Amino acid sequence: MVHARRILVHDYSGHPFQVQLARALARRGHEVLHVYSESFQTPKGDLAARPDDPSGFRIAGLSLSEPFQKSSLLKRRAQEIEFGRMVAGEIRRFRPDIVLSANAPLDTQAVIHKAARVCGARFVFWLQDIYSEAIGRFLPAAFPLIGNAVARRYQRLEFGLLRASDHVVAITDDFVPHLRQNGIAPGRLSVIENWAPLDEMRSVGPKQSENGRGDGQIEAVYAGTLGYKHNPDLLLQAAKALPVTIDVHSEGAIAESLARKAAAEGVRNLRVKPWVPFADLPDVLGSADILIAMIEEGAGAFCVPSKVLTYFGCGRPVLASVPRNNLARRLIERAGAGLASDPGDAAAFIDNLRALAGDAALRLRFGANGLAYARANFAIEPITDRFEAIFAGLYQMEKQAI
Repeated sequence: MVHARRILVHDYSGHPFQVQLARALARRGHEVLHVYSESFQTPKGDLAARPDDPSGFRIAGLSLSEPFQKSSLLKRRAQEIEFGRMVAGEIRRFRPDIVLSANAPLDTQAVIHKAARVCGARFVFWLQDIYSEAIGRFLPAAFPLIGNAVARRYQRLEFGLLRASDHVVAITDDFVPHLRQNGIAPGRLSVIENWAPLDEMRSVGPKQSENGRGDGQIEAVYAGTLGYKHNPDLLLQAAKALPVTIDVHSEGAIAESLARKAAAEGVRNLRVKPWVPFADLPDVLGSADILIAMIEEGAGAFCVPSKVLTYFGCGRPVLASVPRNNLARRLIERAGAGLASDPGDAAAFIDNLRALAGDAALRLRFGANGLAYARANFAIEPITDRFEAIFAGLYQMEKQAI
């Protein structure tokens, strides 16, 4: 029998599958506080209280005192530290036995880790991205004078936090060699791939016509963040090349820039829209013919676009521009769920879009394959078993030491 614990699950982004795990842990008798940032601009999961939520489950959305300054290096760091202190306040009040923290900027994670230690909680680092790798690739180019020094600082910080954690949960085997080389012991490292909440894609059903609307126009959808790891011009090039409607559901400076470029060039079939409310996401994705994912070469294996997993759960084919060494690309190819090209190869991306747009049977086959993969791998109960086993192991190690 698993001993019930007080567990604080922190997911900075507020993504769907992390809060699904938090609810599943609470259903098993743990007292769970799920904490996320309301200020960070990204699509959110189902973060509203439900009538059927367990009595031991609570959600806390935390907001900064000012709007998040993503484009200002110094202000952003100050705000990430501010947010870490807000989470630290929740840790002091909740007094958890275990803190599971994901997607936190490194300055935020450092504050959370310290607070967990002060209150005597075990700290589990849920590693979604190796941030220092991305920082080391992009920051020196953006800030030539100080970029390398700042990148080295974040590399020391990240791997220091990972070594100091009681356990590290990595989302892909690709992370393991890098973690081992930087001193993370095998016994404190597990790999649990991300998933998507299948029950929350429940409103998606078969399309009523070949193209979803019956007007002869194929619709492709990109839903999610647009940042330095993405190439929005790829979407613009595709819209200019093919008579396919491309709806981009995103917000922020890069999304606004893409909308201005499309308007300036008279590209009417690329439409930039706000993020989709979580309750509407299944219908928006399910109404599309093709779902788009992309990540730049510089992100390599160290940033896995989890939206691909949500796309699988919708039963729609994936059109991807993703590095060959990235887990998302391997999953698409392993499941036979879509077509993928290399970042920077706009011609191949457009050719793949043309192939999908012109072949309804191909779209149907890829969509069915992705959905079959999701149904075989995304059940929440076995995933919760694995997390519970990690938590139990933290206390078993303590008993053995005594």
